[in-house]
Amino acid sequence: MSADGFSLQRRLGSSGPAVGAIGFGAMGLSWGYGQSEGDDPLELFARALEHGVTLIDTAGFYGRGENERLIGRAVAGRIERAVISTKYRTPPGDLDAIAAAAQASLNRLGVEALDVFYPARVDRSVAIEETVGAMAELVTAGYVRHIGLCEAGPETIRRAHAVHPLTVVQTEYSLFTREPEGAVIPTLRALDIGLVAYCPLGRGLLTSSLGQAGALDRGDSRSDIPRFQGENLVRNLALTRIVEELAFERGISPSRLALAWLLHQGEDIVPIPGMRKLEHLEDNLRAVEVVLDRDAQACLDETFATGAVAGERYSPQGMAVLDG
Repeated sequence: MSADGFSLQRRLGSSGPAVGAIGFGAMGLSWGYGQSEGDDPLELFARALEHGVTLIDTAGFYGRGENERLIGRAVAGRIERAVISTKYRTPPGDLDAIAAAAQASLNRLGVEALDVFYPARVDRSVAIEETVGAMAELVTAGYVRHIGLCEAGPETIRRAHAVHPLTVVQTEYSLFTREPEGAVIPTLRALDIGLVAYCPLGRGLLTSSLGQAGALDRGDSRSDIPRFQGENLVRNLALTRIVEELAFERGISPSRLALAWLLHQGEDIVPIPGMRKLEHLEDNLRAVEVVLDRDAQACLDETFATGAVAGERYSPQGMAVLDG
């Protein structure tokens, strides 16, 4: 148990595998956040596994497959210590491509079965029952152990779960993105489905890594996101300064405080922060030790109340493909 009573492990849904309370979002190691330097990824994964970080999240399209290959090398010889979740992206309406995507991920990862398999987004060109049915066939065949959805709305979740039990739903959730609290989280809890929270540090806004200027590297995907542009970014950085002040008063990093807030939202939530440096890995893991006092909880809830964050979390094109 951690210092404040949190279990160091959490279960993905009612019937899924037990994993470390904090997982590892691997996308940034090969895609998405520019070219800033980091530590040796293989050493990062080795240290993460040693410290009980078992859930490793990737996708077949991160770095054109290189992200999965990297994870395959990292877990070779110790696969029993890892729970690998991966996402696929296929042409709209092409249900046959789901099995091909799963096989490609299996080959790149070098594993016999995928622990958790998701579509990166809900394919609204076909009924969700058909998508889940195609994934359920992979479970029956032994290629996939558990299935989930990513960025799915409540009605989609209920319809999908009726076809084949969903183990988890992955969605963006952090102080900067609290929309899941409205209808998604209550739906998941009613159905005993776990939640994997991606971008739990607000895509870096809650880490102090952007500085006051908020300059982004060339090739950084965040430069297309309204939340990181112009006056929106100025307003959002003002919110981060409140997190920094609260963290400083408690002698911890803003990242650790933000993750602690998320862990306090429920034992059914597993955040998957991206980490490229050993020091960040070790700091993030200590979030399970943080006792979030009432004053900090109230201040964070008020600071990041509905309407406080400026700008959408994706470009208009990205918002258009989210399931309502």
